[in-house]
Amino acid sequence: MDIKEVHITINVGDMDKAISFYTAIGFEVKKRWENYYAKLQLSGMVLGLHPTAKIHLRDGSGNLSIGLMVQEMTEAKQLLKEKSIPFNERNEEGGHFLHFTDPDGNALYYINPKW
Repeated sequence: MDIKEVHITINVGDMDKAISFYTAIGFEVKKRWENYYAKLQLSGMVLGLHPTAKIHLRDGSGNLSIGLMVQEMTEAKQLLKEKSIPFNERNEEGGHFLHFTDPDGNALYYINPKW
């Protein structure tokens, strides 16, 4: 079997709001099928956004988180501040983290690992 691409699909309540959020943090929209699905990409990672009713969105994340590895935290922190995206900062033996969520409560983080 030859797998051509892997998508991580996130169910979202509002496609326009989700696309705006993910493009603000660096993803590029590769293709959008109206309000049915959107394919976004960042550094070889393909992210799918699929609309769903709010009733199907569990209270935010818990089943997945998306980690974005960076070399310098200053730019990542500045981007989140410029886009008014709230975040929590954590610095520990494994690395320096900035934790934040998308508009539907899915967890994301920037990490500058110490390994």
